[in-house]
Amino acid sequence: MVDPFLLLVAVILLAVAFDYINGFHDTANAIATVVSTGVLGPRTAVFLAAVANFLGAFLGTGVAKTIGGDIADPASITQTVVVCALFAAIVWNLITWYFGIPSSSSHALVGGLVGAVFGHRVLTQSVGASESMGALLTSKGVGKVVEGLILSPVMGLLLGFGLMLLLLWIVRRQAPSRVNHIFRKLQLVSAGMMALSHGSNDAQKAMGIVTMGLVGYYANHAASAPDWLDLAAWTERKELVVPAWVILMCALAMAAGTAAGGWRIIRTMGSRIIKLKPIHGFAAETAGAAVILTATLLHAPVSTTHVISSSIMGVGASKRISAVRWGVAGNILTAWVLTLPVTALLGGVAYLVLHELLG
Repeated sequence: MVDPFLLLVAVILLAVAFDYINGFHDTANAIATVVSTGVLGPRTAVFLAAVANFLGAFLGTGVAKTIGGDIADPASITQTVVVCALFAAIVWNLITWYFGIPSSSSHALVGGLVGAVFGHRVLTQSVGASESMGALLTSKGVGKVVEGLILSPVMGLLLGFGLMLLLLWIVRRQAPSRVNHIFRKLQLVSAGMMALSHGSNDAQKAMGIVTMGLVGYYANHAASAPDWLDLAAWTERKELVVPAWVILMCALAMAAGTAAGGWRIIRTMGSRIIKLKPIHGFAAETAGAAVILTATLLHAPVSTTHVISSSIMGVGASKRISAVRWGVAGNILTAWVLTLPVTALLGGVAYLVLHELLG
């Protein structure tokens, strides 16, 4: 039997690893367009994204509460569930990073969590598969994720398309050289906002999963729980509040991962979907940042990858439909569709194996 506190430490370390991998996996979300248009060099762009991601992590904890408290009851799960959820998300992120496919770290985490919780309920609570799945599907957190999965890419596509048409109308009488000059400067702002929005939504997912693990440990081992867990709000009001040290830890891990860069995916996002100019990059980044920041305000975890990819496609389609390389877009779409079921399967299988090993 493994010491529960050691499992909690494993949860924290895996969450930091997930956040770091999320940073370099999703670096392309913020800087691919600004690099591909030549506005910033890769190193400068990565540094900008790392700083903005770090700052964005402090914009709130609503998304963290959705991940940590609304998908499953944090007091009724075990550290093994959280370990398996993180394992599934990390494996999927590394696979898609290796092949240079932009996929959703957010949905990888949610899929892994759903699969691990499903396995936990079936094995340890003597319920049938249909009852267990029903309990997950009626969870308000899963509903938010599903809504975000469907709506955020659509909004990114439409907003990117509409904003690009508006910008083209505004600059219709300007010389191309002047347009490029203006939007090279404006793209610095839009890239910064995109990176800030990424930090505001994605860093909170690691915060949420760590807080879920802390509450799960505390619910079963309150007497031996150290003070640094900082769970006073849960103790007094059963309210999920993210401890300050968790926010700082996840912000630093996200920023460090972003600074490492994710060059494979940057190439896909920045040049293989459409050929970008500064005005296109500004439109895509602005549309993507607007959708993600809105989702953060609504406490909805969304995929920054889905949003910026669809925004780029919307911008490209405003030129002409054939401007978008739909073969590459199709590969991205396939990864989107596969992420939830594959990571749910990974999370479930990992739980079955780990449960047998740990007893």
